[in-house]
Amino acid sequence: MAKVIAVCISEKRGTQKKNIGKAKFIQNYGIENDAHAGDWHRQVSLLSYDKILAFKERGAEVEDGSFGENLVVEGIDFRSLPVGTLLTCGDVKLKMTQIGKECHHGCLIFQKMGECIMPTEGVFAVVEQGGYIQAGDTMEVHLPVSEELLNP
Repeated sequence: MAKVIAVCISEKRGTQKKNIGKAKFIQNYGIENDAHAGDWHRQVSLLSYDKILAFKERGAEVEDGSFGENLVVEGIDFRSLPVGTLLTCGDVKLKMTQIGKECHHGCLIFQKMGECIMPTEGVFAVVEQGGYIQAGDTMEVHLPVSEELLNP
């Protein structure tokens, strides 16, 4: 089972996020007090802890939230999951809407390392059901049911 390592927010877009340990997730909005919350498809960003560790081993000096991610989760390779995957953590339900994004080439990580993992490893989700998530909580993956299985 997967475990939440960090819960991060930022006050302004385009800045690194800070680990606050616990946050309120609001349905159809995102995380309370996070700059990326709103009525759109990228309300919450997620990144695999394992991918961050591998990047650190290549010399990157990064902390939780450095990539602009809201949730750092150990035990899930998010990039391998299809859009539409449901992620549950306590009462909170997140639905994956996008894999990867275009990187800001001016970001500090890109300037130092010449690359960034968020464009290829990060995923985004909307909040389908709200509640609280905190570091240490477990997260479960529920793959979407194929249309072919529903309508043979």
